[in-house]
Amino acid sequence: QVQLVESGGGLVQPGGSLRLSCAASGTISSIYTMGWYRQGPGKQRELVARITRDGLTNYVDSVKGRFTISRDNAKNTVYLQMNSLEPEDTAVYYCNANIRDYSNNFSSYWGQGTQVTVSS
Repeated sequence: QVQLVESGGGLVQPGGSLRLSCAASGTISSIYTMGWYRQGPGKQRELVARITRDGLTNYVDSVKGRFTISRDNAKNTVYLQMNSLEPEDTAVYYCNANIRDYSNNFSSYWGQGTQVTVSS
């Protein structure tokens, strides 16, 4: 069984920073692309950023230059450094990872979500 556990959300003022972490654990053979998605109030879930196993990244336009995604393959962990936060960034942030397990099954896994609120 595979689990993704997120941490690092919270309340921050506009212009502030937060760092999200997501650790994968369980019967993991390989982790491929990892990413962060978000769902704001009354909005659909959207991709924020993703990173391949080799470190290639892409971002949604609204966060380019402000957010940085990174990963530590040795720790099975992905991070999202969020700077210059804006009220529009308020959302539940979800971690996603494409994982092959010990039984050679390939699946997409989701974390439970962590709330990020940007408000003065």
